[in-house]
Amino acid sequence: MRLDTILRVVSKLFIPFIFIFGLYVQLHGDFGPGGGFQAGVILAAGVILYAIIYGLNAAERAVPRALVEFLVPLGVLIFAGVGLWGIASGGNYLEYNKLIHGDAIHGQHWGVFLVEIGVLVTVASTMIAIFYAFAGRGRP
Repeated sequence: MRLDTILRVVSKLFIPFIFIFGLYVQLHGDFGPGGGFQAGVILAAGVILYAIIYGLNAAERAVPRALVEFLVPLGVLIFAGVGLWGIASGGNYLEYNKLIHGDAIHGQHWGVFLVEIGVLVTVASTMIAIFYAFAGRGRP
């Protein structure tokens, strides 16, 4: 890996832009194509690229396995929590209109935003966990 100087330099330049683009896709998902799934894949791809270039140990120091394993169910809980919040507010499961009493438009916006955050967290952490599982095979 020490001989791959060009790859290391180029990846150091590109990885921050990959993460910024992933956040852009996430935040722009309310208004156009994109959202949590696509953003999660992009963010996970940035971590996987880092692991491929700098090694699995370096990637696990940057994004520890314990954190990844914690984030997988956290994303699902965020998604489910928004649905339960809708029920607690007097609506149906994932009925965003009821999330903020008296303000259906802001309820819709926050409902979609929070659900997409849950999807982002679940997809990114699941992809990273799968990569760690396969890349770490054969290691003690």
